Amino acid sequence: MSLLTFRRAAPAPAMGGALTAQASIEVMPRTAAKVDSFAAILPAGTRVYIAHIDGTPIEEMVETAARIAAEGFAVMPHFPARSIESRAQLSDWIARYQGEADVREALVLAGGIASPRGEFHSSMQLLETGLFDASGFTRLHVAGHPEGNRDIDPDGGDAVVRDAVRWKQDFANRTDAQMALVTQFVFDAAPVIDWARTIRAAGIDLPVHVGLAGPAKLQTLIKYAMACGVGPSLKVLQKRAMDVSKLLVPYAPDEIAAELERARMAEPTLGLEQAHLFPLGGIKASAEWLAARHPAQRVAAN
Repeated sequence: MSLLTFRRAAPAPAMGGALTAQASIEVMPRTAAKVDSFAAILPAGTRVYIAHIDGTPIEEMVETAARIAAEGFAVMPHFPARSIESRAQLSDWIARYQGEADVREALVLAGGIASPRGEFHSSMQLLETGLFDASGFTRLHVAGHPEGNRDIDPDGGDAVVRDAVRWKQDFANRTDAQMALVTQFVFDAAPVIDWARTIRAAGIDLPVHVGLAGPAKLQTLIKYAMACGVGPSLKVLQKRAMDVSKLLVPYAPDEIAAELERARMAEPTLGLEQAHLFPLGGIKASAEWLAARHPAQRVAAN
């Protein structure tokens, strides 16, 4: 039997539930520039995160935010602490986003570089400045780590991560802004579900937005997963790579989305509010996957 048999298109995804119905999506200025119209591929009101890769000029970030906001989308730019040199620079970025793109939302995180460029090294330090509250930000998202984070806990434990999520909960209790925990993309639902149960038992009630990798070639996903420090769920991809019948078929997050949706329905207290899509195989591919799961939304968007 020829291997070409395995090049058949993957089955159409099942209809999606609430987890993916309001999914957010992430772009970068250079990838956003390749999209002629976000309104043509995403439902109106979709939250679009704008990833700030270290070294990207703030002018490009703000220009991208303004363009996407003008198309009718909620825009949430990244504020990476280690790339921000000072309180004055943070204040300037906030003012630019607000003045030029009417931004009122932010993903506040440590950032992907090892050494801080200035006085900040954590998301908590950015939040402690009080500048987001003083500027009237209505929504602040922060990172959650269901598979741990060796950048934060180099020994492979989770003590620092646990302390950080408690601090974020305390801050949520003090701010008027809506907050949520957004996770790195994962490929196995079990660590997310276990983590959600653990933080709920510890009194953390922040909503969880689960990171999912959009449709992409398996090799692409493995490359990004290793670069981004994806934890034990990477084994799901490695196992898939050993199955020739699956190796030639693009990955789509149907199975994990379905498992998380079942968990959300069975245990509402887990707080699995929605998915956040990382379009590693391209924005259009991820948008088409969402549209296939929620066809009514696609009709409404167009």
